[in-house]
Amino acid sequence: MVGEHTDGRSVRINVRGDKDPSYGSNSKMIAESAVCLIKNPDLGASGIWTTAPVMGAELIERLQANAGLTFAIES
Repeated sequence: MVGEHTDGRSVRINVRGDKDPSYGSNSKMIAESAVCLIKNPDLGASGIWTTAPVMGAELIERLQANAGLTFAIES
């Protein structure tokens, strides 16, 4: 993934999984998201959120520890 800011800065992030991205890794991401919310009930308690802003680092840690995914900043 590449993120670009309006001032020209950018960041490149590599996400890899140990299963196919359509079903194998996706199903593990959904399951770990559910566990993350159960273990952290206060996340997202105030409104409607998307996954990354509400669970952020907590979910990334779970995905790396339990779901065979890795996240690495390349630049």
